[in-house]
Amino acid sequence: MMTKKTIGTVVLTSGLASGVLVAGLAIPASAAGAAPAATASAATVTARLAPDAALKAWPVLRQGTNSAWPKVTIRSLQYLLDAHGAKLAADGTFGAGTRAAVVAFQRAHHLTADGAVGAQTWGALIVTVKIGSTGYAVRAVQDQTNYRAAKYGYSVALDGIFGPTTQLAVRAFQAAGKIAADGIVGSVTWQALVTESLVG
Repeated sequence: MMTKKTIGTVVLTSGLASGVLVAGLAIPASAAGAAPAATASAATVTARLAPDAALKAWPVLRQGTNSAWPKVTIRSLQYLLDAHGAKLAADGTFGAGTRAAVVAFQRAHHLTADGAVGAQTWGALIVTVKIGSTGYAVRAVQDQTNYRAAKYGYSVALDGIFGPTTQLAVRAFQAAGKIAADGIVGSVTWQALVTESLVG
């Protein structure tokens, strides 16, 4: 049975009852108490929106509290450092270990090795992820998704596997943020995620 659900300017369609959109997130029907979620091949998110919206500047993070940013932003940094070979616990605290990993990463990538994470370091850290990707960068995307969806009682598995549920959540986030809803987390989507766009 073909279903179609429109919320705002985002349309979620599938060959099965696949879910709803809440605050820019796709919630599979199984989580919403309806029929089982559709597979990625059966689900699409279509946006009728303007071209990419202006993004906030990348956060500048340093050792210490970083009180202007939630812990999920620091965890994303830690996961991305781990994706490049660091061995950090993603605890959301920018301590001495995270600073050392940042400095090592900056040196390895010929950046100013000051331990501060700004636009240049973020740009070098990001890893493009999409359906089929695995690893720490995918965990960062899933953690960001869960941060937004927690108040609705929904989460994706924080397993580092970019499967259909993660893809659907990414596409919905992109569509709600006026980003091309292709389900691929590249530089624009990463910037929207870590700058806390569409926290809802």
